[in-house]
Amino acid sequence: MSNIHTLSEEVIQLLKKLIATPSYSKEEDNTADILNDFLELKKIKTYQLKNNLWALSNHWDVSKPTILLNSHHDTVKPNKNYTLNPFEPIIKDGKLFGLGSNDAGGCLVSLLACFIYFYNQENLPFNLVFAASAEEEISGYNGIELVLPKLPQIDFGIVGEPTEMEMAIAEKGLLVIDVEATGVVGHAAREEGENAFYKLLPDILWFKNFKFDRISDVLGACKMTITSIETSNKAHNVTPADCKMVVDIRLNELYTFEEILEIIQHNTSNPFNPRSLRMRSTSISVQHPIIQAGIEIGKTYFGSSTTSDKALMTFPTVKMGPGFSGRSHTADEFIFLHEIEQGIKDYITLLETYSKNILQK
Repeated sequence: MSNIHTLSEEVIQLLKKLIATPSYSKEEDNTADILNDFLELKKIKTYQLKNNLWALSNHWDVSKPTILLNSHHDTVKPNKNYTLNPFEPIIKDGKLFGLGSNDAGGCLVSLLACFIYFYNQENLPFNLVFAASAEEEISGYNGIELVLPKLPQIDFGIVGEPTEMEMAIAEKGLLVIDVEATGVVGHAAREEGENAFYKLLPDILWFKNFKFDRISDVLGACKMTITSIETSNKAHNVTPADCKMVVDIRLNELYTFEEILEIIQHNTSNPFNPRSLRMRSTSISVQHPIIQAGIEIGKTYFGSSTTSDKALMTFPTVKMGPGFSGRSHTADEFIFLHEIEQGIKDYITLLETYSKNILQK
């Protein structure tokens, strides 16, 4: 059994290496190598598919439930307002600065430390799979979705994202649609043409004002936001013949994508197309043993408005990790060192409590 304090120091050094290595989505090969080298030094066999890396606990027993510990090692590109070098891991005032430190490096290395802590323990009532996935920031097809069919059957998972170590038991789904109106070119000085922008106006007002009536106890109401409007016309004196807009829709677990699209179809007049139907709303029962274990150790639960790889998993998952979501993708991103240390302890305590509870049954 590894010492928690030593593990904490080791994975913080690992996180510094990860920060110093650019790992934009689809370009995570170098951080995959770093993670692989770290696990090899621990004499842990790894498996890799593209830029995804995973490992299995040592004393595997197919008769026992299997838990996935997953977080991602890709990052977004640095915010242009950075005052620090995003690839220089700086520790100051108890904070570790650097791109990906909070989202989701702290979660990733904390889950890895938890995996290593249990790796060689015998007679555990569960198996563990640790997976460091790629392309999470872009919901890419070569991320966790590519890996899941290669893993043993998973009973439930812990997805590492910064939640201040509270439990996100539900997550809003994400549906993005492109709406396009078509008009007729004309001269702005004369009564000519058909302005495509004006054809969009009724739909714009509908998206702004429509309220969905099914309100979730944990996720609240569905939300639609127009995030972009543009025409191909750049001349000031020409009536645009086309106008496109993008609508970001966050839906709770009480609606399916198909229902949302049908409601839009019945209430708008311009054609639209959904970009993807993959990022569905997910939830795990409060009565699930891992959530009950979390409540027992003093954790609260909530519904998350943001999406993660949790949306791509077909088994129950809880989203939970050190760090604060509000720091993600911001300039001079950081995570407190004590958040990582506490995250490791809390993950271990959570699984020990889960273990105790199922052994007592």
